[in-house]
Amino acid sequence: MIRLFGYLKPYTGALFWVVVFLFAQSIAELYLPTLMSDVVNNGMMKGDTGYIWKYGGYMLLVALGSSICSVFGSYLSSVAGVGFGRDIRDNVFSHVESYSLHEFDKIGTASLITRATNDITQVQTVTVMGLRFMIFAPIMCIGGIIMAYSKDRELTLILAVVLPVTLLIILGAASLIVPLFRSMQGKLDKVSLVLRENLTGIRVIRAFNRLSKENERFKEANLDLTDTSIKVNKIMAVMQPVMIIMMNVTSIAIIWYGGYRIAQNNMQVGDMMAFIQYATQVMFSIIMVTIMFVMVPRAQASAVRINEVMDIKPEIVDPPQGLKTSREGNVEFRDVTFSYPGAELPAIKNISFAACPGEVTAIIGGTGSGKSTLINLIPRFYDVDSGCVLVDGVDVRQMEQKDLRAKIGFVPQTPILFSGTVSENIRYGKAGATEEEIVHAAEVAQASEFIS
Repeated sequence: MIRLFGYLKPYTGALFWVVVFLFAQSIAELYLPTLMSDVVNNGMMKGDTGYIWKYGGYMLLVALGSSICSVFGSYLSSVAGVGFGRDIRDNVFSHVESYSLHEFDKIGTASLITRATNDITQVQTVTVMGLRFMIFAPIMCIGGIIMAYSKDRELTLILAVVLPVTLLIILGAASLIVPLFRSMQGKLDKVSLVLRENLTGIRVIRAFNRLSKENERFKEANLDLTDTSIKVNKIMAVMQPVMIIMMNVTSIAIIWYGGYRIAQNNMQVGDMMAFIQYATQVMFSIIMVTIMFVMVPRAQASAVRINEVMDIKPEIVDPPQGLKTSREGNVEFRDVTFSYPGAELPAIKNISFAACPGEVTAIIGGTGSGKSTLINLIPRFYDVDSGCVLVDGVDVRQMEQKDLRAKIGFVPQTPILFSGTVSENIRYGKAGATEEEIVHAAEVAQASEFIS
């Protein structure tokens, strides 16, 4: 996850002010119990109304300043966190666009969708909350302990017992949650995969009357994800009441022992009230850390999956100096052999032929004979194992992909419609197409669908 934090560099200024505002908020929050202690000890206990009004006004000003710092800190952390997620999403999408079909097959479309949406959202959410909790909570925890110690040293022994126990509980819960969150993301991929296959293949499923079978397959994947989610939520559900019980037990212990010290004239009432406030602040800061411990493992698992996408280097890259050719329309295969990754036998082997301009070249064969494979090699959706594919006398590997594909009119075997009108879809390949060209393209596509 640390690698992804490099995307926070453009927000360095915002992060600086987040730290400033949260630090100011923490100081204000830590100062309030001390002011309250003074009001009780020097105002209420002595009946000095003027002192109460004066220092009560100070408390209002400090509380107002704390609120203002909180608002600005939350706003800037949200701006930085959401922008951070947006930048990662843009980079993942741009990187995935450079994949060959082999890289797409390696990860899977459903998994790529999950990683570009759900996984990035998990990292973004933790970043937004972490910018606040990971700065505010440590300051409040350490500052609260110091201020509590300054009020009464002996009472601080209660915190010395409670805090290690609380931290052990948090670490124990984290050790259980981390593997479950990693498992959840993989099972979410499975649900997305089954859902995508059913939505794209609904005609085939209905034609072969496999609706009930596919429903069972989806239920199985969905139930598997649900069971794991329930396990995680059970642990999280236990964590909250345990932390509240620990906080209440701490308050009871402080009141009991603090009351004893007040009876012995070793402590003032206001100091005990301030000590309770500081202990509460320390416990709440630990609860904040607990929330982060619950969220960070899932974000860490998501970050690993995002980095896996970014670490894959596209196999098909442009040459340092792409060759330019005239648009003549010559296509030639010279002793081409190609195998799909993991296949025992080549999909095509030692294929040689030439398709010249003004001619109609038809490639005929049964299902699985390699017709689509031949076509996919021309625009470099895959690269050949041996031999070469030439367009206008130049090996396609010596041309830039955008220049190569600009020469090719491609009608896929399975039509894909993007959102928008029919004319917008047809103009996808030629933005300035006229109405006559659009009508002609639609007729060609309809004829192609009829033939297939």
